[in-house]
Amino acid sequence: GGGGGGGGDGGSSHHYQQSPHSRGFASGGDAQSRRCYVGNLSWDVAWQDLKDHMRQAGDVVFAEVMTESDGRSKGCGIVEYQTPEEAQEAIRTLTDTDLKGRMIFVREDRETSSGNVGGKQSCSVYVGNLAFETSWQDLKDH
Repeated sequence: GGGGGGGGDGGSSHHYQQSPHSRGFASGGDAQSRRCYVGNLSWDVAWQDLKDHMRQAGDVVFAEVMTESDGRSKGCGIVEYQTPEEAQEAIRTLTDTDLKGRMIFVREDRETSSGNVGGKQSCSVYVGNLAFETSWQDLKDH
């Protein structure tokens, strides 16, 4: 009799990473046009504060403040509106408005759907609105 066939290799473990930022976003390219990137946030702004402030321009369906791995705010966030028009309105009307003592800026969100979800994105951080006497040591310790 013929020998039995060898078993297939059981190593088909396909692992894919789920981006933490993909939750709550509508899928598809038009979600991008409804999203705004908000920068220069005060460190104590929570997503609720951000959502309340950004509601002046339209119906906010999602708001998130970006955080470091230790939970501290990165000073920026993403807001998604119901429509692209509301997002444009936010960019037009809410840039240079005061949120908890800081002048925020609002621009189109170009980062989140760039496709490189898994890979480690290198990112340099620009920190604006510092006091003139702030030294790099102060910034680093912050």
